[in-house]
Amino acid sequence: MKSPHWLTVSSLLALCVSWPAIAQDDAGDSEIVVTGEGLEPALSNLVFSTTTIEREVIISSSSGRIEDVLSNVAGFQQFRRSDSRSSNPTAQGVTLRALGGNATSRALVLLDGVPIADPFFGFIPLSSISPDTLSSIRVTRGGGSGPFGAGALAGTIELESAGALGLDTLTASALVNDRAETEASGIVAQELGGGFAVVSGRWDRGQGFFTTPDDQRVPATARAAFDSWQVGLRAVAPLSPDVELQARISAFDDSRTLRFEGADSNHEGQDASLRIVGRGDWQFDALAYVQARNFNNIIISSTRFVKVLDQRNTPSTGIGGKFELRPPIAEGHDVRIGADYRRSDGELQEDAFSAFTGALRETRRGGGVNSNLGFFLEDDWSIGPIVLTGGLRADHTRIEDGFFRALDASGTLVSETVTPDRSDWTVSWRAGGSFNASRGVSLRAAAYTGLRLPTLNELYRPFVVFPVVTQANAALENERLEGFEVGLDWQPSRDAFVSITAFDNRVEDAIANVTLAPNLRQRQNLPAIDAQGIEGAATLRFGEVSLDASVVYTDATIDGEGPSIALDGNRPPQTPDFSASATLAWEPTEGVRLASTLRHVSAQFEDDQESDVLPAATTLNLFAQVPVTDAISVVARAENVFDETIVTRNAGGVIDLGVPRTVWLGVRVGL
Repeated sequence: MKSPHWLTVSSLLALCVSWPAIAQDDAGDSEIVVTGEGLEPALSNLVFSTTTIEREVIISSSSGRIEDVLSNVAGFQQFRRSDSRSSNPTAQGVTLRALGGNATSRALVLLDGVPIADPFFGFIPLSSISPDTLSSIRVTRGGGSGPFGAGALAGTIELESAGALGLDTLTASALVNDRAETEASGIVAQELGGGFAVVSGRWDRGQGFFTTPDDQRVPATARAAFDSWQVGLRAVAPLSPDVELQARISAFDDSRTLRFEGADSNHEGQDASLRIVGRGDWQFDALAYVQARNFNNIIISSTRFVKVLDQRNTPSTGIGGKFELRPPIAEGHDVRIGADYRRSDGELQEDAFSAFTGALRETRRGGGVNSNLGFFLEDDWSIGPIVLTGGLRADHTRIEDGFFRALDASGTLVSETVTPDRSDWTVSWRAGGSFNASRGVSLRAAAYTGLRLPTLNELYRPFVVFPVVTQANAALENERLEGFEVGLDWQPSRDAFVSITAFDNRVEDAIANVTLAPNLRQRQNLPAIDAQGIEGAATLRFGEVSLDASVVYTDATIDGEGPSIALDGNRPPQTPDFSASATLAWEPTEGVRLASTLRHVSAQFEDDQESDVLPAATTLNLFAQVPVTDAISVVARAENVFDETIVTRNAGGVIDLGVPRTVWLGVRVGL
């Protein structure tokens, strides 16, 4: 699906690339340095549980996937354990602190300040993010206000792109694994006058592995084949010594096959954004973006192995923007005032077929429009060793133009639902403080509320993981979070840091796939999901050796009375109670990095009835990079070294598996 916004954005990008020379002339001999980043992080990061991942860690994962990098963060969780090569894209929801339960993201994911969740489904297009293009990742747990805070129910994951100063002029890599699958990427970064431009691309393809265990394979069983690419252009130019223009345009395409021959899916997207950042006395950040996405998927019967559903087209569009102002009101205060807007519209178009005759049974269409307008005010107040923070958001949410319509093969109306438009105002807040108690020791506490709208997918799109049907629910209410946390940060030296946080979060009206019958589920608002736990992180440096570790324990339960009372006390699906990760790295000389990551995830339930279990899994991953010349390095990677059996799905004993032992070898070039 091609977007008409591309012509306008392409013209603006061309202007952005050519502007640096003009700006340089206007500035005379004065040096103008642009960063390509947003405004400085708020002091409130000292109050909340925050983790930062630096570039050397991001580009040295064993799989080369962004989800693998994020899995080192305590509390990070995907809906399924499979990665973005061997899962359905719609299952790529991400969350924090065991607040999952379905495949929609409850964490807000931003790339250079832009929300990147799919406008229709709410999942994160993980395969469209190349780790090589990033400079850092900042993960903040807990409900958020501030810009786009209505999506930050469980926390915020901020991805920052690397600029020309952080990249070589040419960076390229090519790897192949023991299944003859390939991964290739390239980046060209060039300073242009007072600004810069970065062009990037990546292509991953392969036959994949069998996600089906040996004893469950049939002649129709297929490998989890994948073929995905992404390209992007990012340009940054100075408009004045204190103001810079940032522009991005990107496209991606991701095709996968899962479990059976013909069970193919494809997800494509085109994104563009413009951003103006001012760093003067009156700092500001103005942003506008557009997303054009489409998804299609074929469902194969697990008994007759023929096509039963063709989700042939799911076009969607997301538009939005924000304006944030930081006025110099008073010394010691960091005030942020602003507004943001998001609008998502989309429509499913699918055909259902008879498993016995192959004839068309029904043609279905459905969709609608969701929008959110938010206003926010935050203040960080520094008083000597104390930082106090407080923030308010007012969100006007609107759900409109919702419908679902089914026609039989002759075009006769079978069923039709037209849902009434509805809107609401919701106020969210967060507050907290940190206290530098002594040299290297900081105490912090925070409380917050949060909000998430149901996605168009949850409201209007039924889906099938044959033979289980999950119905949509156009009457779903917004989710609401209430939570608090207390923590301690200890940094006895520059080379050691330890953080411990205890938290208690409650999501009211949590949306989950509720079992109604053995092969029938429906999305419903649960009374609540409660999650209490403790998370810890440690970073240690011993000269050339480093250790980064994280651990989290969470007691999460479905709580409350209502139509889902039979689930009271059950653990939400797909939520482990314990996970831990530790990466030991050795960098004896410049350019050399040897690293090993040990990761454990405890057992979790497949469904809300706690009838099917996904066993615990412990994996070891390895990474090695050794230069052979000034510009060329040999790279070796190993995933799941001990070939641990990773169960990613268990539906009544029907099993899907995660990545087996996989060894990669290749080269990385930097000029």
